[in-house]
Amino acid sequence: MKRIFLILGLCLGLLVSVSYGKDDEGKIPITTSSEKALKSYLQGRDLSEKLRATDSRKFFQNAVAEDPNFAIGYSNLAATEPTASGFFEQLNKAVALADKASEGEKLWILGVEAGTNGDPKKQNELYQKLVKLFPEDERAYNLLGGNYFGQQDYANAIVQYEKAVKIAPEFSQPYNQLGYSHRFMGNFKEAEKAFKKYIDLIPDDPNPYDSYAELLLKMGKYDESISNYQKALAIDPNFIASHVGIAVNQIYKDNHQAAREQLQKLHNVARNDAEHRAALFTAAVSYADEGKMDVAIAEIKKQYAIAEKTNDVPAMSGDVFTTANILLERGKLDEALASYQKSLRMTEESNLSKEIKTNAARGFLFNEAQVALEKKDLALAKSKAAEYKKQVESLNNPFQIRLSHQIAGMIALEEKAFDTAISELQQSNQQDPYNIYRIAQAYAGKGNNAKAKEMYAAAANFNALNNMNQAFIRNKAKQMVGTK
Repeated sequence: MKRIFLILGLCLGLLVSVSYGKDDEGKIPITTSSEKALKSYLQGRDLSEKLRATDSRKFFQNAVAEDPNFAIGYSNLAATEPTASGFFEQLNKAVALADKASEGEKLWILGVEAGTNGDPKKQNELYQKLVKLFPEDERAYNLLGGNYFGQQDYANAIVQYEKAVKIAPEFSQPYNQLGYSHRFMGNFKEAEKAFKKYIDLIPDDPNPYDSYAELLLKMGKYDESISNYQKALAIDPNFIASHVGIAVNQIYKDNHQAAREQLQKLHNVARNDAEHRAALFTAAVSYADEGKMDVAIAEIKKQYAIAEKTNDVPAMSGDVFTTANILLERGKLDEALASYQKSLRMTEESNLSKEIKTNAARGFLFNEAQVALEKKDLALAKSKAAEYKKQVESLNNPFQIRLSHQIAGMIALEEKAFDTAISELQQSNQQDPYNIYRIAQAYAGKGNNAKAKEMYAAAANFNALNNMNQAFIRNKAKQMVGTK
């Protein structure tokens, strides 16, 4: 399961700094007034670092109950929240206490805030300071590695993760991220080596088998992948990601009904709204992969209904956004634009941070450009794309810069400027299989049929985990290479 849990630490005025072992010299301190809170926190941290978020939740709840000023507890509790609104509520509590934290803990939590606000550059600066202050803390390097990983700078991520495991060879979490970093770089042998080391370190936990299963999924070894997901579920039948992984394997085997039967098993064991929503989203992907877009939208509406019951506005906004993407793919352009507008409006009217609202407004420019392009209004598409590019370049946000290249490539493709399209799209997000598909279209437009077929095959067999864009183009790409 590919997640990076950010384990935060704060210390507050009038609290006692607690050291819980001689090996913690040189580490970011954990500061609390309560030994019981510390004990619960450490139990929760151990589980969360093994990607068992739901299991860890009760321990973080106990930690903040014992010490209501225990900011690190709120920070970790945020990562386990089953709702998006709950995440922001707990993170905001931690942020409010940051000024009373030690320098190292303050850098940690403010880095999480920066990442949440879509500012990876600021986050990187904070975490660079953190590793300089605590050069013997493996978790500091793990955080910095996570920042690079999130920017798709996998080579630098690997450097940081290797520093973490050099300090603490038994610290399992970096091996997981090393595996994913190598996987995204196409270094499957190195990825397998990292995941097998991860399994050796914690053989009685589900996530190492889940992560290795995802590598096998990527490699197209579907049955072997399913077998490893089943190993994870044998350890923990509630390990949600493995239910999803099995379902995705079945989708790629064109066994859509089997996929949905697995998702029903997930519904049966789901412990909270987030886990039910995970099953519904994967079902939506399965229907989209079959070309049943209306049914996919119906599944997203079920997600929305769950979030609506708790007024989880960030999740609701995200569901409306996903619906807009499906409508755009269907060619229902006015409905898609209206849904993008609704998603933006919900975010702007929420109590989310101004940075998140600004990012949403900026993203709407990109979506307006997409809709205009589909309507063949090239002038409007270019205008919106130019404004989006201007804004994102001033921020130096790698993810948004890749989106700027994507829309530029899409426009060039529409204009049959195929060399420009290829150049722009090669600078877009290469972890989005739709961009690989678009590159294939550009090569086909140039008349380079061999390269086009190669790229169509790469798109068809991209084997992303639970990815709506993969569902949009997988079967179209297979048709272009003559396999379906």
